[in-house]
Amino acid sequence: MAEDLAGGANQEPPANPAVAPVAGADPVTAPSSRQTQKEATRNRVIDAARELFDTQGYQGTTIREIARHAGVSVGSVFTTFASKGEILSQVMEDRLDGLYAELDRVVPNLRGSTSDRLRSIFAIHFSFEARRTRLFLAHIAAAYDWTLPPSARPMGRNPRLIGIIRECIAKGIADGDVCPAVEPQEAVDLLMAAYVWIYRMAALDGADAQEMTAAMDRQIGLITDGLGPR
Repeated sequence: MAEDLAGGANQEPPANPAVAPVAGADPVTAPSSRQTQKEATRNRVIDAARELFDTQGYQGTTIREIARHAGVSVGSVFTTFASKGEILSQVMEDRLDGLYAELDRVVPNLRGSTSDRLRSIFAIHFSFEARRTRLFLAHIAAAYDWTLPPSARPMGRNPRLIGIIRECIAKGIADGDVCPAVEPQEAVDLLMAAYVWIYRMAALDGADAQEMTAAMDRQIGLITDGLGPR
């Protein structure tokens, strides 16, 4: 009896038929495989869209072209993204991670007047966007597409840039460099309007980052003169 009990203690417990795996199925790796495939499709769509938006613009690019360029079906694109505007938003969000990492490193160390700090912030933006100016123009164009779904994040809905500028204006108010009566969001709107408008120089005249930065420097001077203490 003791030997039977001892031997039984070392035996594998009988399989429970209620939880036995289905033949041919791998419950551990199957979901991971599907997720990997979905991620691969997403990356192909983003890569294809980035190139097409950069060469054909936002309005000139269709979902069908993105799918064909990515080597996936149109249905696969819509399974991953709700609209063309959402694809562009993701393209820009992925791309801008590097820019905002640089700004997070640089902005806390900026010195000088509010005008000086703003000039530095926008100079970094122009330098970065000059690498793919037409892609950024597509990003701007999407901001005026009234059919965009709420899930899309076109130019103007980027909380990172807006937050950076607001912090700069708030610091100017705290330092006595900006009139305390100034509404920070109104100042942000003025600066963003100037920033976007200057890109017409790239669209119409092929202006480079240096030329656009110089124009923005002048605009910042005019704006900050108006924001100064009274």
